[in-house]
Amino acid sequence: MKHEFTPRPDRDLFAVDLAIGPGDIDENGHVNNVVYVRWLQDAGTAHWVARVPEAERLPWSWVVLRHEIDYRLPLVLSDAPRARTWVGEPRGPRFDRYVLIERGDGRVCAQGRTEWLLVDAKTMRPTRITPEMVAPFLRG
Repeated sequence: MKHEFTPRPDRDLFAVDLAIGPGDIDENGHVNNVVYVRWLQDAGTAHWVARVPEAERLPWSWVVLRHEIDYRLPLVLSDAPRARTWVGEPRGPRFDRYVLIERGDGRVCAQGRTEWLLVDAKTMRPTRITPEMVAPFLRG
């Protein structure tokens, strides 16, 4: 993966605990790759909900354009993973979000990037991301 997985110092770093259920385990005894895709989406959504008040979220919706995931270490049912996420630079209506999925000991099991598209919730038309929309995801 070509993207940097160290958050810039001005980015809000958001963490969320993840749960592994028996249905998340594949025939190899590891968390299935589809679960990682769900976790990328769940981490991004949780960050959005935690930082932006509901009234400010209502006019907007996010659509995934692309997921990229690099797998490093397997996770098993007994692991207690955590996702850490932050945003990149907006590009018109597009926003990259980065996610590290770690074991309880802090070792990175996977890293991912999702390209999101901001759309008007009523028309579903792409909408430019404003500096005001980025502000909740910045430190300081």
